[in-house]
Amino acid sequence: MSDCADMSSYLSRCHSCRVESGCFMVYDRPNYMGNQYFMRRGEYSDYMSMMGWSGGIRSCRMIPMHRGQFRMRIYERENFGGQMYELMDDCDSIMDRFHMSDCMSCNVMDGHWLMYEQAHYRGRMMYFRPGEYRNFMSMGMG
Repeated sequence: MSDCADMSSYLSRCHSCRVESGCFMVYDRPNYMGNQYFMRRGEYSDYMSMMGWSGGIRSCRMIPMHRGQFRMRIYERENFGGQMYELMDDCDSIMDRFHMSDCMSCNVMDGHWLMYEQAHYRGRMMYFRPGEYRNFMSMGMG
């Protein structure tokens, strides 16, 4: 399986799944929007209650293996406004490390990244592959 922007035609009633290889980000809304959940190899016997979702998986994106550098610029404001900081490795709290008031946009130059709503890798997560992300709020992640 690869990326699928709208899984409603494939899955109308599904409450479990098995990932046989690779990693995937699944979303509770079509077009890779809304709440996200990271799935790696394993069985998910009741993923809906595990994730706290009522409607199930609506879209899915495969996360490719990346070998090489990781580089991302984060910005305090939407449309790359405010202070800019560059990340090249894991960071358990961007607010503490960079003394940022907020993080509302980013530009991923290299690698694939997971960002979390709260410090220390807690709360909702957001998956970013290389590209520009001008407004986290419009992506359903604000």
